[in-house]
Amino acid sequence: MPSTPKPFRFAAQLNEPLFGLSWADTCREIEDLGYSTVFVPDHFDEGLGPISAMAMAAAVTTELNVGALVLDCDFRHPAVTGRELATIDALSEGRLEVGLGAGWKRSDYDYSGIPMDRPGVRVSRMIEHATILRGLFTTEAVTFDGEHYQVADLPGQPRPHRPEGPPFLIGGGAPRLLRFAGSFADIVGVNPSIHSGEIDSAAAQDGMPERIDEKFAWVGEGAQKRTDGKDVADIEFNAWLAAAEITDDRDSVGALLGELFGVEPGTGLESPMVLVGTTSQVAEDLQHRRERWGYSYTVIPGDKARDFAPVVADLSGN
Repeated sequence: MPSTPKPFRFAAQLNEPLFGLSWADTCREIEDLGYSTVFVPDHFDEGLGPISAMAMAAAVTTELNVGALVLDCDFRHPAVTGRELATIDALSEGRLEVGLGAGWKRSDYDYSGIPMDRPGVRVSRMIEHATILRGLFTTEAVTFDGEHYQVADLPGQPRPHRPEGPPFLIGGGAPRLLRFAGSFADIVGVNPSIHSGEIDSAAAQDGMPERIDEKFAWVGEGAQKRTDGKDVADIEFNAWLAAAEITDDRDSVGALLGELFGVEPGTGLESPMVLVGTTSQVAEDLQHRRERWGYSYTVIPGDKARDFAPVVADLSGN
């Protein structure tokens, strides 16, 4: 892990407003609860479209960061994505986080008819997409001749709020993607690999501690190739939660997760993709995970945002 850990911060991921609230009021509540960011997913069967939802979230709050977790690069051309994201960053005065991914959910491709290429092709496309976006955010115009995208003197307009552009968050679980993330991103989501196109027991087992150790090593290998003067200590590590629950009965939930994950009872609680227990237990887990791996930026499912608010209040900024 980095020698100097990053301060804790938390995001809430939402694909729709909280029950009984408008989207605007939901985002204001998330901000009031102390979350640093609201994330919107990018799946065709999960509610709000991310770009419009991010824009409105920024418009109705004053300090809340906004982002997608994560934009599937197969769904949009980077010339279009770059313009929309730069607009959000400019109008929000620098509150955008650019989450990018190579796509994993098979149903997205089945629903839309967009071809789901093999993983290596999708990762190559995402790398080109990210490279063009950073160029658009940091230079006046971009010329790029890649395998998947070609642009010629594409104007980097509008200019984002920050001269260096908004921070990039790249998440994944496979070696090539995580090495690229380590070499490129400001924030890295170290996650299980989802080879089947859906979250299943194989994905859950890939999120167990010994596998996470290996994934962090891949990020470190990538960080050695950075060209921006940064190293692995400068990366902020993001944890997406597959299961989150504030409960006094941690053992029962752990036994159930063991069955679902195909591991020994209670072992599933050791995965950094799981956060279950009393507020003091989950705070202790978060401290341990930051010490072991460097995870400091945790994404709470939106419907659990109120339950986890005491943990957010206790740890944020520490």
